[in-house]
Amino acid sequence: MIKRRITKQITIGDVKIGSDAPISVQSMCNTDTRDIDKTCYQIDELVEKGCDIVRLAVLNKDAASAIGEIVKKSKVPLVADIHFDYRLAIECINKGISALRINPGNIGKRENVEKVVALAKQQQIPIRIGVNAGSLEKDLLDKDIPLSDKMVQSAMGHIKILEDLDFDLIKVSLKSSDVLTTIEAYRSIAEKIPYPLHLGVTEAGTLRGGLIKSSVGLGTLLSEGIGDTIRVSLTENPVEEVSAGIDILKSLGLKEQGVNFVSCPTCGRTQIDLISLAKKVEEKFKTLDMPITIATMGCAVNGPGEARNADFGIAGGIKEGYIFKKGEIIAKVPENQLLDKLEEIIKKSYE
Repeated sequence: MIKRRITKQITIGDVKIGSDAPISVQSMCNTDTRDIDKTCYQIDELVEKGCDIVRLAVLNKDAASAIGEIVKKSKVPLVADIHFDYRLAIECINKGISALRINPGNIGKRENVEKVVALAKQQQIPIRIGVNAGSLEKDLLDKDIPLSDKMVQSAMGHIKILEDLDFDLIKVSLKSSDVLTTIEAYRSIAEKIPYPLHLGVTEAGTLRGGLIKSSVGLGTLLSEGIGDTIRVSLTENPVEEVSAGIDILKSLGLKEQGVNFVSCPTCGRTQIDLISLAKKVEEKFKTLDMPITIATMGCAVNGPGEARNADFGIAGGIKEGYIFKKGEIIAKVPENQLLDKLEEIIKKSYE
């Protein structure tokens, strides 16, 4: 059982963040926010996959103006991602945004920061301070200290600006494309602040490489109880980010949503098309909204035994297979009937 880091709890829309609240999965639309229909369509796709919070890029006044209509149509809280222009932040708050991602030290004069913070405080709009290793302040870049320490110092500087204005609805992220730097930065700041943390390995890469980097980085931190929201950053359709995030949480026992799939590697004992069968099982039951484990195993020698903790499973034979439940074989059928028989047994068990 993972012991979560205790933090101040904030609320983004109707989603609680931090302390004992469930870890939420985030993603970001890659649409032009000015295109309301496309953006709303992608938000719906993300929500269908299980996304809890969606971030939108707000590059200009037209994008900020579109926020109001998008907020009305969205089923989940939205975060406005804003750089440099404090007026965009004010516009987004006025249009009903649930949270801001903005670094207060980067939006100009003190009076501009005060305007944003005053309105955010009045409307109870949290602010995420998002520090990226690739965009640190120049005075920090020149310091002869580890990159992770520079990131932490940058975050602490932005946090102080908000705290000096008596604002504490804060969430923090410290992302690097380097996994170890990311881990070190989060571990360090987790000991220094009471605020919830948003985890991510930024610029992680395309699907395969990005999944590996994110799984190692986020998985390490989450296993230590660090992290309250996550985003798996991929050069891919954002829906893949959501699926990956949920799978990472499920693997650590931090989220119960849908089916957990287990399958063994192939070996010389396998007498069935295991690779194809495992993919078919995932495809057939991927939308099943039950917190159960389904195993696809290559042979009857190890199958039911190794996967005895699975709720249901298939163990391959010679052009046939066995259906098992909690390690006990309950049916033997030809290979081409395995999926239908498994579905029938699962349905009967929950009628």
